[in-house]
Amino acid sequence: MSRRLRRLRLVPVAATAWATAATATILPDVSGLLAAAGWSAAAVALVILIRPGRRRSLAVVLVLACASAAVVTSHVALAQPSRTALKTLAVEGGRAVEVTARVVGKVERRATTGLLAFDAVATRVATGPIAREVDLPVSITVSPDDVDRPELLDVGAVVVVRGTARPADPGERAVVLVSASAGLEVIAAPSGVEAFAGTLRDGLVAATHGLPDPGGGLIPGLAVGDTRGVDAALDAAMKTSSLSHLTAVSGANCALVVGLAFAGSALLGARRGVRVGAGVAALVGFVVLVTPEPSVARAAVMAGVAMLAVALGRPAVGVAVLCLAVTLLLAFDPWLSTSLGFALSAVATASLLLLARPLAAGLARWMPRALALALSVPLAAQLACGPLLVLIAPTVPLYGVAANLLAAPAAPIATVVGLAACLALPFPLLQSGLAAIAWLPASWIAGTARTFAGLPGGQVPWLEGWWGLAALALLGAAIALLIGSPSRRTVRVRALAGLLVAGVVGAGVGGAALTSVAGPLTLPSRWSILACDVGQGDAVLVRSAAEVALVDTGPDPAALDTCLARAGVGRLDLLILTHFDADHAGGVESVVGRVDRVVHGPPGSDAHERMLAGLQQAGAEVIEAHTGMEGALGDAVYRVVWPRAESKAYPPGNDSSVVVDIRGGGVPAALFLGDLSASPQAAIEASGLLDAPYDVVKVAHHGSADQDPALYRLAAPAVALVTVGAGNDYGHPRQETLEFLEEFGAVVARTDRDGVVAVWRGGSSIHVWRDVAAGLAPPGVAACVGPAGVAAGVGPPGVAACVGPPGVGPAG
Repeated sequence: MSRRLRRLRLVPVAATAWATAATATILPDVSGLLAAAGWSAAAVALVILIRPGRRRSLAVVLVLACASAAVVTSHVALAQPSRTALKTLAVEGGRAVEVTARVVGKVERRATTGLLAFDAVATRVATGPIAREVDLPVSITVSPDDVDRPELLDVGAVVVVRGTARPADPGERAVVLVSASAGLEVIAAPSGVEAFAGTLRDGLVAATHGLPDPGGGLIPGLAVGDTRGVDAALDAAMKTSSLSHLTAVSGANCALVVGLAFAGSALLGARRGVRVGAGVAALVGFVVLVTPEPSVARAAVMAGVAMLAVALGRPAVGVAVLCLAVTLLLAFDPWLSTSLGFALSAVATASLLLLARPLAAGLARWMPRALALALSVPLAAQLACGPLLVLIAPTVPLYGVAANLLAAPAAPIATVVGLAACLALPFPLLQSGLAAIAWLPASWIAGTARTFAGLPGGQVPWLEGWWGLAALALLGAAIALLIGSPSRRTVRVRALAGLLVAGVVGAGVGGAALTSVAGPLTLPSRWSILACDVGQGDAVLVRSAAEVALVDTGPDPAALDTCLARAGVGRLDLLILTHFDADHAGGVESVVGRVDRVVHGPPGSDAHERMLAGLQQAGAEVIEAHTGMEGALGDAVYRVVWPRAESKAYPPGNDSSVVVDIRGGGVPAALFLGDLSASPQAAIEASGLLDAPYDVVKVAHHGSADQDPALYRLAAPAVALVTVGAGNDYGHPRQETLEFLEEFGAVVARTDRDGVVAVWRGGSSIHVWRDVAAGLAPPGVAACVGPAGVAAGVGPPGVAACVGPPGVGPAG
């Protein structure tokens, strides 16, 4: 066996353990059969190993692979009866559940809902009169307002949770997901080393509280993975620029801690055994401090195995150590096999071990060696981790390598100094000084993230799901081959790889340009109203005199980002959240930190209040809408028609959606109806508040059947705008709604068939532009309707043929 192959001989062992663990955890009912098969195969492989005349190295690998598969599947099979019993008791035993549990994971606030979420180990579960003592993992979510003594909720605390439970998805470590809808009580505070670690983390957060943001809030994240001080805008920027891994404690942090302990012991003249002991002690303390998340566990086990090899006098081979660490972790916790964080951690480490050096050698042919070495590390990680990240969001960060290259010098300084500040809790003056020093590199990292996140075309759209993973993996392999394989034997393969990379890069850059810097060139320059195609949801832009408003955000931040970039909109003067359903407010993360004023409907839950608080903390003025409220948008004026102030006739939700009239300053008279049903529509129709006729009406509730035709007859729209997702499960828009709109003379434009829809006034006519061929006009050609809503034909491509009022000839 060659030296290169010997380096990789444990890869089949880790791969087999990973594959069988994933299969067993996703299909736990077959885990017993898999375990029996694994032990049988291991026995057969052992017989092959002990027979003379065989290739012993291959036989050893076969034995280890089969044994690892048998161990992980046996673990799942043995755990399955108790896991099934807990599911049955918690989910089928009754709706109300009371869970006593010990917190074992970091308590983190979810950006989208504002809920607190953490992992715990349940010790007692009760539904009604039935209770059972257990020892199984659960995942808990709770509103911050429903936590009794929230200052004590941390790793090591014992809590009693009252609410509802549902089964976790197959493959998840947690058996059930518990929603603490009836409250969470902390019955025992953390104690011992966990309490001490929590005190240290809290002390670091407090020490950085007075430092200028965003650098101050980032220090605890860089040092100990505590992201409480990272606001939503910075979090989004870190993700967009591929720097979020810096706040996820992993191998780099463990390596720094172990290296410092090892080096310090060596400087003191300690023997090898003492140095290893110091490294192990530092590693254990660090893991306790930051909590043993999957990436930390992987890095800690790998470092432990490496130090064992050092203690035995056999320097560790990186790939072998990684494979052994992965196998041991999967044996202890098979459910790590379906953890994306664990996969990213292992793949990133493997890329540094296998790809970084060849990439550096290849890049050194075109640039100075020092720069090639610096670029090779983030490039290797990007090529390896990118395919997995596509499963989270189908985009590829264009500037990720450059952002990591610039942040790399600052990250270890911020980590080490921040960690020193954390440990300096007993010495407040020293802690404050260290925190101030750590602020400088942390601010550099935050500034790098914000700068690259603000550049156009930062996220290149990509295929979704497993096809996207496979395609990006193929592209990554082609790039690695093209850069790192200069051998003459691979000339043809490298030529094919070059063609593949050139084709994909060309398409990607072109696509990115069309959705960013060149995006406005694909839209009519005169648009006043622009309905974004964001799927089943509302997101409509209104523009007057260089000021822009957005009515709702749609369900998906990524889809809204694409529309805003294409329209060339970087900042919003006004955001109108008609109500807080996910299809209208789910994309709000996209605009946090770039909105001046928010006008919103009545919030119906604490999560809605937290969403508004997040917008306010990011710099927006937040105002609740009510009938009669008025404001300016450029040269246009907006007026709130609904809901009535302090009215309790309609609860928060669809029927209390903000209805707004916007007109003037080049904006056609437009009425936006949110998700109103027929009843509040009738109330508006009878109120006398409408200033009909309207040029544009945004049809209520995606064109559902629950409409009041009398309101639309009164509004007399020239254009009826239906924001709806293609192939939605609700049957929107309903045929009866489309029929009465057409009966009233409206031209119907719908985002499911037309894509993006633009509307503007030109003289006495209203121009309607569709992104996709449908109905009135071919793609990209504006059709025109007169003030009375009479549809006109269209001229040749790129030329709009218009008619004025009925009876008047072509208007040019």
